Amino acid sequence: MCKRRIIVFNNIKQPINASVEEAFSVARKKLLSLTGCGTSELFLYRRSIDARKKDCILFVYSVGAELWDCKISEERLKKIDAQIISVEEPKVSVGESILSAPPVIVGSGPCGLFCALLLAEWGYAPVLLERGSSVSLRKKAVEAFYSEHILDIDSNIQFGAGGAGTFSDGKLVTRVNDPLCNYVLHRFVEFGAPADIEFIAKPHVGTDILSEVVDKILQRISELGGKVYYNTKFISANETLGKVNSVKTSRGELPCGVLVLAIGHSARDTYGELLSKSMNIEGKSFSVGMRIEHKAHDIDKAMFGDFAGHPSLGHAEYNLSHDTKNRGVYTFCMCPGGEVVAAASEQGGVVVNGMSYHARASENSNSAVVCSVFKEDYGSSAPLAIDFQRKIERAAFACTGGDFNAPIITVGDFLSGQIKNQPHRITPSYMNGSNVVIRSPEEYLPDFVCNAIKGALHNFDNKIHGFACSDAVLTGAETRTSAPLRIIRDPDTRIATGYTNLYPAGEGAGYAGGITSAAIDGLKTAISIIGKYKPIISR
Repeated sequence: MCKRRIIVFNNIKQPINASVEEAFSVARKKLLSLTGCGTSELFLYRRSIDARKKDCILFVYSVGAELWDCKISEERLKKIDAQIISVEEPKVSVGESILSAPPVIVGSGPCGLFCALLLAEWGYAPVLLERGSSVSLRKKAVEAFYSEHILDIDSNIQFGAGGAGTFSDGKLVTRVNDPLCNYVLHRFVEFGAPADIEFIAKPHVGTDILSEVVDKILQRISELGGKVYYNTKFISANETLGKVNSVKTSRGELPCGVLVLAIGHSARDTYGELLSKSMNIEGKSFSVGMRIEHKAHDIDKAMFGDFAGHPSLGHAEYNLSHDTKNRGVYTFCMCPGGEVVAAASEQGGVVVNGMSYHARASENSNSAVVCSVFKEDYGSSAPLAIDFQRKIERAAFACTGGDFNAPIITVGDFLSGQIKNQPHRITPSYMNGSNVVIRSPEEYLPDFVCNAIKGALHNFDNKIHGFACSDAVLTGAETRTSAPLRIIRDPDTRIATGYTNLYPAGEGAGYAGGITSAAIDGLKTAISIIGKYKPIISR
């Protein structure tokens, strides 16, 4: 890795009406108090919101500067509330082995996308297989699903250029503390994402902009000698003694020097093929539940008080969790000013997710409210984990009469156990509210999930007043929070156990959770490949 040293001055609090120059002024005074340090100009490193006091909401800044030839004691850093960090960029050492054919990457989600981009930039001419369509055609497939209920099982909200993240809020928050996070954000900006994602504490791109960014990255891969094959489904790998020599696809057989499986968390048919090959795959914990919708203004008011609607704040965001002592319930993928989307990828199943455009201008805010599912809940094995998810989706489909109608219920009815209220003040946003049917979640979710969520809603209401308001709307079923399994790989080489050139990677392989962490896993997979093999194209 190539490292840069940066000094960051933390916890600089300013009123939301103050300019960023006020924060820079504070940081500059701290910087001048250090002697013998060469630095560049100050820059905004991070900005978050402190809304704990509703009558005094603040921006909390971290201001950075690149640092040269300077040693500062830990005691001194602590006194001025600063830290020295290393910002890393991928730095690779090129290997000596000869590739028999270009690397083949299955899946163009953030993991496959960043893996292919780095390989292309280093002359490896990767072949990127995407079962779904290009960005433009994928949008048409989603529109046809919404308007005519015609589901394309290979090109939908889960599958297609950019993966499941393309039709989401484009949130780039990650719980992974990895120096490559900043690199990923910078590359997104380079390809057209808003510049503020590099310093906002909870960065998001928005579905409208993210789809354009994805398209530009795919174009760049092609310009550098890579190939992108849309509407090309991976069927199987042809191997000899653990070495993949070619892959069978819907467009025919392709030679393969290295195989990267960045298949995403919903590629159940591919999971089935891998399990039939007796790959080392284990079930893991995941979560299921519903989406909750409130009026965006209600959440803003509850969290920002009289500052709700202030142009500098945008819509309020939350991240809530509750421990039932047996399992956790938490909110996930919160979409301020967004909508609940139809995310099915199989016939006969209902799946929901959340999405926002960059402006986050929709009337409602929504998030998943999900409950932990452990291996003992479904029987431990990977096939049983998939069956557990699928059973919920099919029950949600069946209980609403089919045709991809989604089951909804008001929070008041869910908590009381009596179905008697139609949504009125808060309009469900799933398929524009036209394809929803009132049903009890007990008809499609396990009892332990429903009971845990009921308890959590009361807890969340104590944290955000009105969260459990009686007319908030719950829509099911949220089942694709993460992959239900993990493809075992060597932690050092990143190669699947029993193979010599097969690399499982990203969220679908069980090694990431979200856009940024998946992109990082793709980068690290590419670095491992580069470190073993020589490039195909001389630069």
